[in-house]
Amino acid sequence: MTDIKTLALKYGGYTSLDKVYLDQLLAGRTEQEQLALITPPPSVVNAYFAELYQKKSPQAATDYFAELSQELNLYNTEPSFTLENKPFIRLNLSGKSFGFCYESEGLGRIFSENKEVISEDLLFEIAQIFPHQLVFEESGKIYMKAVGDEEVVSMESLTALTDLESLADGRKRLKGYSQEDLLQEATAFSGKRYFRSENRTAILYID
Repeated sequence: MTDIKTLALKYGGYTSLDKVYLDQLLAGRTEQEQLALITPPPSVVNAYFAELYQKKSPQAATDYFAELSQELNLYNTEPSFTLENKPFIRLNLSGKSFGFCYESEGLGRIFSENKEVISEDLLFEIAQIFPHQLVFEESGKIYMKAVGDEEVVSMESLTALTDLESLADGRKRLKGYSQEDLLQEATAFSGKRYFRSENRTAILYID
């Protein structure tokens, strides 16, 4: 694990002038207590995430939060708005409050403040915010993971608005400018669904 003081200087808002102060602050504390002390507050994490998202890219923002989560042990399998013991990213989806955290390395979790129905429209809305991620539902929870490498081996047009691509790994990928048309065509296929949106194109992977 990276030295705690190095993490504090990189992520916690401390500078080299604070090294002696940090030594005193961290002395005699457990590693978990030290991590909690140097973890920036949720407001700071959210502000920096938003700045990266707007000025660089959605991927730059998620890369920052993924790195922060790994280095400061912010992974959370039971995220909650009422018991926010670790910072998470706040999202507004269709006027409702949601959060984004990482459950483990590379596996993002989207969760709601109040109980919400997980609809295909909601999954596509999340995919529009994070176009470099695959969004999927599993056991009543919403997850995200990186798109990964893809190789198209064949393609056919299902309608004027929707194409079907076969990938080298056996997955099917439907792409279309009409989300409604794409979902209608997808009813002919069975398998686990992964949602993506890129350049105003709705994309659905079927595994």
